[in-house]
Amino acid sequence: MSAAPWPLRLWLGGSRALPRMAEIALARRVHRGQNAAPARLRERLGRATLDRPQGPLVWINAASVGEVASIADLARDLMAERFAVLVTTTTTTGGARARRIGDALHQYQPLDTARATRAFLDHWRPDLACFVEGDLWPRLLAETGARDVPLALLNARPSKSRARAPRLSAALLSRFDLVTAQSEAVRAEILSLGLDPARVLAPGDLKSAASPLPADPARLALLEADLAGAPLWAAVSTHAEDEREVIAAHLTARAAQPGLRLILAPRHPDRAPMVEHALHEAGFGVARGERPGDAEVWLVDRMGETGAIFRLAPLVFLGGSFGPQGGHNPWEAATLGAALLHGPRVSNAAGAYATLDEAGAAREVADGAALGHAIAGLIGTPELDAMRAAARKIMADRGQARPATLEALRALMVARLAPGHTSSKAAP
Repeated sequence: MSAAPWPLRLWLGGSRALPRMAEIALARRVHRGQNAAPARLRERLGRATLDRPQGPLVWINAASVGEVASIADLARDLMAERFAVLVTTTTTTGGARARRIGDALHQYQPLDTARATRAFLDHWRPDLACFVEGDLWPRLLAETGARDVPLALLNARPSKSRARAPRLSAALLSRFDLVTAQSEAVRAEILSLGLDPARVLAPGDLKSAASPLPADPARLALLEADLAGAPLWAAVSTHAEDEREVIAAHLTARAAQPGLRLILAPRHPDRAPMVEHALHEAGFGVARGERPGDAEVWLVDRMGETGAIFRLAPLVFLGGSFGPQGGHNPWEAATLGAALLHGPRVSNAAGAYATLDEAGAAREVADGAALGHAIAGLIGTPELDAMRAAARKIMADRGQARPATLEALRALMVARLAPGHTSSKAAP
């Protein structure tokens, strides 16, 4: 293999030489509430808080909520085949989602330093390491690959960095024994870097093949009673940039839709107090907590409610699409038959949004004013019913990504556990 690009060599050298500085910086971030739970800081330093189970173990590194959602069913499939599964995340919201995946274990991802990654790998000794979408850490990859652990990149999405830094991207991706891409276009993008075509598959987007989010029927009935058939829309997985537009949109839409109600679920529930303040300033009555009551806006401040929200609201705005986040997974809402509205900034899931837009299941809006007019013009109309039907039809035709990915991972595990196994991937 040719010499690694200088940014990669610099990172690897620094992650070996300066671990203490990184650990101090992390501790400060954690105690400011910017990262993993303070009580579990030691996990970020590679020090396990759980025992390793006996037998083969698959480690899945899924940065946050969206990545965890995309692999939840796959993790259950692996556990059904008697593999233990460890899921690591970098965010507390991702960790909360990971802990709802059956018997899967959860830890926070270790810092990308030599000391932390080696301590993590010494304890967990994974038989297969899977990284989700594009969260690639050079030291973590290098240390894992050096132990002859097969590496898989799952559900790779489009990435501008591959064009901007092709040598660096190629150096990182060449470490993987398997790459699965969300589409043939992403596969072609990756192959243009010089990777072996036999290692790069395009089974489809795992997020589109996920099972519908759950919702407790008894609780759903209580929520429906609270909402009492009022005209309703939802804004889900929102960030600050979205919420400004959502507030403006609701002000516009309620003038045309008397009694209009809103379910607002921030991407990070710990932001609920500041969102509540903004809603009160706009003059809305707000209920925060488990039930909406008769409030105009129900502000959802806990995880695990989106399955209910997508069943309750016929029209959903998905956040992360007015700000720099790049959009969030639209498939979960579409699976449950919600019509979708989104802003213009959806690069993280551009293919998914394009598919839904083209089919008439989703619509792009430029700003809060356009969002408000769309809500006012859709709620209670046959056009909204048609959008919902289009969403259901698209989702009925999807679902092959998961079994194809499972088959590819199974082959890696069989090879790993076979006597005399040797790796064929490029050396670090």
